Amino acid sequence: QFQPVESGGGLVQPGGSLRLTCTASGSTFRSYSIGWFRQAPGKDREGLACVSSGGLVTAYADSVEARFTISRNNDKGAVYLSMNILQPEDTATYFCGPARSGTSCQSLINDPDNFISWGQGTQVTVSS
Repeated sequence: QFQPVESGGGLVQPGGSLRLTCTASGSTFRSYSIGWFRQAPGKDREGLACVSSGGLVTAYADSVEARFTISRNNDKGAVYLSMNILQPEDTATYFCGPARSGTSCQSLINDPDNFISWGQGTQVTVSS
């Protein structure tokens, strides 16, 4: 296992963009599907996006599919979440982490309990 570290959050105006980065050390990084979820105060975790270990398969929640893009660079030990057309309802703390072994990307998004670890998160605030 490894401990992911999220970065790249911040304050952005509605309609703006951000790119979040998830990094982790260790050779096992490339063995896992990696996903992102978010959590706003008082709300449940929401699975957002996932990329398979080799980067060939991706999956998205319906709420972000047209606006967010997930990608990864295994040589750098990094997974990215590019977020466009951000809206106030996207305000939350964003987390990344590996999927439980045998979990498909779609299953990870549907049930965030399939994340086996995550970092401290990075705050995204969308406000004018």
